[in-house]
Amino acid sequence: MLSSDIDFQIAELDQAAALVHRVIAPTAQYNWPKLKHRAGCSVWVKHENHTPTGAFKVRGGLVYLDRLRQANPTIAGVISATRGNHGQSIAFAAARAGLRATIYVPRGNSPDQNSAIAAFGAKVVEFGRDFDEAKHEAFRIAEAEGLHFVPSFHRDLVAGVASYALELLRAIGDLDAVYVGVGMGSGITGLITVRDLLGLKTEIIGVGAAKAPATALSVAAGRPVIAASARTFADGLATREPNAQAIAVICRGVARMVEVDEDAIAEAMRIYFDDTHQVAEGAGAAPLAALLQERQRLLNKKVAVILSGGNIERARFLQVLGGGTPAAL
Repeated sequence: MLSSDIDFQIAELDQAAALVHRVIAPTAQYNWPKLKHRAGCSVWVKHENHTPTGAFKVRGGLVYLDRLRQANPTIAGVISATRGNHGQSIAFAAARAGLRATIYVPRGNSPDQNSAIAAFGAKVVEFGRDFDEAKHEAFRIAEAEGLHFVPSFHRDLVAGVASYALELLRAIGDLDAVYVGVGMGSGITGLITVRDLLGLKTEIIGVGAAKAPATALSVAAGRPVIAASARTFADGLATREPNAQAIAVICRGVARMVEVDEDAIAEAMRIYFDDTHQVAEGAGAAPLAALLQERQRLLNKKVAVILSGGNIERARFLQVLGGGTPAAL
């Protein structure tokens, strides 16, 4: 049985990072001058859009499937659910491990994400109205067909994802704050864990979409709260059912949650392109949107934002660059 506890020692995270770095190089963190001028503070961008899948999730998939394969060498295959980046991560890692992968996505999911998952060799199945319905169906099929269900939050996923936090916080240990988007919670959990293990005082600010309020509601309540909907075009933030373990860590270590609206996310995507010439997906741009929303609070501070991914299809990105805000899928 794979461990579900999420306490770590730094040695384990270093070991997981070494595994990740055998496959992908550490990503850069740049202090962009035009963003500094715009935000009124030093803005370091952690470029998780520069991984082989275009997002940070690949780090967790590599560690999870490596440990799964070691624990169960005869496993038949894996199955999971996603809006995109988690699915790409599992498909990428499964191909490297020689495992068959099936990835469930909601109906109407991004064709770009679906084709990217399939390109790594996974079978893509559309089901349900949103991520959570796809997730429940994938779990049902896993039990019916004897497949291993890969969740969106798990200790081994966090161990891999934490490698980006190690890179960032060891390179720049005197950050006043880090803004990070929150979907199912592996990214922010990894950051909080590494911050605490390194003994740093950096504030970690979680960012959610106003139209997908489950995490913000949960942090306010101090327990998981299921939201009625998650109708945001920022796919990586679009979850209704938060994970209890993730919420416990977030409540323990986050400075605050900030919610941003759809127009602010789209504007942050345009700013990324204008100021850094980087393509940011909605969830990847949300932390910058939150920083700009709190601009007066961070004047003259040293701040990082996690650009968690750059996976957005051309038609929607052109809509954003033209001044529009995409509808939720």
